[in-house]
Amino acid sequence: MPFKTFGLSDPLVKGILATGYTAPTEIQSQAIPAAIKGTDIIGCAQTGTGKTAAFVLPILDRLTHEQTGRKPNVRSLIITPTRELAVQIEKAVRGYGRFTKLKALAVYGGVSINKQIDALRRDVDIVVATPGRLIDHIQRNTIKLNGVEVLVLDEADRMLDMGFVNDVRKIVRRLPRKRQTMLFSATISPEVRKLAADMLKSPKVIQIGRPRNPIDTITQHIYAVEKPLKMDLLLHMIEQWQMFSVLVFSRTKYGADKISRRLKRAGVVAVSIHSGRTQFQRQQALDGFRSGKYQVMVATDIAARGIDVEGISHVINYDVPTHAEDYVHRIGRTGRAEATGDAITFVSSEEQKYLREVGKFIERKLTAQKCKTFSYIMSPKPEPKTNKTYKPSQRSQMPRSKRASGAKKSYRPRRKSRKR
Repeated sequence: MPFKTFGLSDPLVKGILATGYTAPTEIQSQAIPAAIKGTDIIGCAQTGTGKTAAFVLPILDRLTHEQTGRKPNVRSLIITPTRELAVQIEKAVRGYGRFTKLKALAVYGGVSINKQIDALRRDVDIVVATPGRLIDHIQRNTIKLNGVEVLVLDEADRMLDMGFVNDVRKIVRRLPRKRQTMLFSATISPEVRKLAADMLKSPKVIQIGRPRNPIDTITQHIYAVEKPLKMDLLLHMIEQWQMFSVLVFSRTKYGADKISRRLKRAGVVAVSIHSGRTQFQRQQALDGFRSGKYQVMVATDIAARGIDVEGISHVINYDVPTHAEDYVHRIGRTGRAEATGDAITFVSSEEQKYLREVGKFIERKLTAQKCKTFSYIMSPKPEPKTNKTYKPSQRSQMPRSKRASGAKKSYRPRRKSRKR
């Protein structure tokens, strides 16, 4: 089914074809016709199934058809949890809408707010924003939301996991009640349902695939290995399995930087990405990984949803995630759009409890086994090298009796001088 059958405007269809897409995915086929009619939507589908276009295309089509002489400041607002996702969605809007006159702006933290303020003073039709930075603009009165016609909550489950629910509710209270609202999520938890019930009116629920399960095209491997040997096993796999585009997940920012440094010392071209990096550093790392400059990128869960890179051959969980939902988000970085991929998880004895929780969440028994091609014998640590030779001091060579007597000087009271 070509995109033109949806009744999209000619400039928009031309923009879609220019990006290289010819046929819609399943989520797009079901969501776009309903969204064009103005229906509120709850869309649930796994990562990599084309959710972004499912809401971007109807927005562009609506705003293109309803051009007015006097435009409000913002006509559509897309809220997303991470900076990387905001940049990715903005690029999608600009790509699909390249033959329209609509303008888009990504608003997120970690960069100068003054440049964003200057851009918002001009006519901006679509704003893609992270909750924290959008709240900053609202408090500064540098953005007007009274003209918003369409609201999108993207990756709603992740926004709730990251604690943005209160910010989202605060933002939504600033919007007109008469609007179209679309909520997209990889999973539909009770918390997501409650959020949807408060903000959407008679929504159409679109469920693609089985909920709460990883994409079927991903092969999952679970390897038992204690923490001191994890780096050795990682290097062994990269070399023996000839991995060319590897995404490694660490539980902490410190761990991500440490893994990246050790990979570099071993001759692997690697880079780390996490919330401690500046936006410029994160974008450079992401662009370098996407272009093939970096063989391995090490990331934390906070960046998991923002990494949209085609052709990732392997996802490796260096640490088992403490939250079972993060496992699904992590391995969803490979096998995108029904492509095949491998997900590998390293499990130490202390992490077995987290693995059991993951198994319950995805309704699958996960058993850790040893890697048959890897030697689990730890190499002894080398003795510290030093050029200095130990020379005992003269005092240590003295007899103990003399040392004791020589250690203390006898006290003699100072003689008082007589005044003459």
